Amino acid sequence: MGHVVMVALNLQLIVINGTSENRTYFMNKKYTILTRTALLLALTLVFQSLRFIIPIPVLFSTFLIGSLVNACLLVAGETVGARPALLIALIAPIVAYFQQLLPLPIFIIPVALGNAIYIGVFSIGTRWNSWLRLGVAALSKTLFMYIVFSWLLTLISIPTKLATGLMLVMSWPQFVTGVVGAILANIIKKRLQLL
Repeated sequence: MGHVVMVALNLQLIVINGTSENRTYFMNKKYTILTRTALLLALTLVFQSLRFIIPIPVLFSTFLIGSLVNACLLVAGETVGARPALLIALIAPIVAYFQQLLPLPIFIIPVALGNAIYIGVFSIGTRWNSWLRLGVAALSKTLFMYIVFSWLLTLISIPTKLATGLMLVMSWPQFVTGVVGAILANIIKKRLQLL
């Protein structure tokens, strides 16, 4: 009857079920991490680009896209480890700058560091209550980004309207998208364990 091939990246194996034999091939762990990292980076960049594909209001897109990107960052931290997750955390704001979502290249650094803090605090808090874990991770990222952007905007002159909008996005919406992203990441992680 032919072969049914199931690729389960989260289990790091490929199972081939045939009519006459069953064989299991284990993928090299380095290639599995590389593959997952590439998939999560691609997914992050697709989510980040949704605002160009689907016409949605700016504030709604901030919540939707921010939550999806944050979920990808945490799923990366949980499934591929800190280094690949930090790579995604760095590449995402670089692409955001080239998409003209960040007005100046200097803003790449605090966004990347905020993402790294988010991943780091979430990863460190594995023994905490899950609500405390996601709350502290989201709050840490929010406070860091708000403080750093407040400081940067005292040093850099940009139009007042742009500065006001930037400070709004770097304030409480970061907390909301951080919490929602962590909830989504927990749901995704549970679903991945079922495969």
